[in-house]
Amino acid sequence: MNFMANPYFRFKQFTVFHDRCAMKVGTDGVLLGTWTDLKDTQKILDVGTGTGLIALMLAQRNPAALIEAIDIDPPALDQAETNIRNSPFSDRIAVKESSFQAFARLTGKRFDLIVSNPPYYSDSLMPPDRQRAQTRHSVTLTLDDLLFCARCCLTEGGRLSLILPYDRRDELKQRCLTHAFYLKRGTFVHPTPHADRKRVLVELSTEPAGPPVIQSLIIEDARHVYTSEFTGLTRDFYLHL
Repeated sequence: MNFMANPYFRFKQFTVFHDRCAMKVGTDGVLLGTWTDLKDTQKILDVGTGTGLIALMLAQRNPAALIEAIDIDPPALDQAETNIRNSPFSDRIAVKESSFQAFARLTGKRFDLIVSNPPYYSDSLMPPDRQRAQTRHSVTLTLDDLLFCARCCLTEGGRLSLILPYDRRDELKQRCLTHAFYLKRGTFVHPTPHADRKRVLVELSTEPAGPPVIQSLIIEDARHVYTSEFTGLTRDFYLHL
């Protein structure tokens, strides 16, 4: 998908402008928005909402959900508010400027589901643009912070849904032990059949969930030839599917 060619990306039920955001609409966000299990979820928190993409996708998929979306980047928040206001789901999504740490400390609310496409590349070379660096690196929200704050904000039996680089799976495993999260589902994401795993989608629970369900997902069979698994996940959103 060429997400970068235009200042916006049009989905079947809404349009997401991303020209004022450091991080553009991308496959990671789309995967998380389609893969996340919404069963028994009424109150959802989207951490680091950016353009508002994931919040919009979850609102489309669950007409009963009430969603709060937080971010620390004012231009992204302005754009998210515009995208949400112009969508069919504006009455069910509230946007707020806040770090997750401050939100977790001050809110008295509890959520059935927390979803995040979090900052990453904490050990890689920082990009020169400060806004992009803040968004993509674990400089304002570490994985440890994310799990700690999520534990504070989830209901009993609540779930946390994330997408991370595959090479952070061991770090995540250790952080889950520290914060008493249990892996319920995991999906390894391959760009093509012969490519290494690049991402991992994880669903964590605050309660023991039995043996986790582990799967793999391949995005493309060949250049611009998408697999049936990927099109099955995304066909309710992409115009061409």
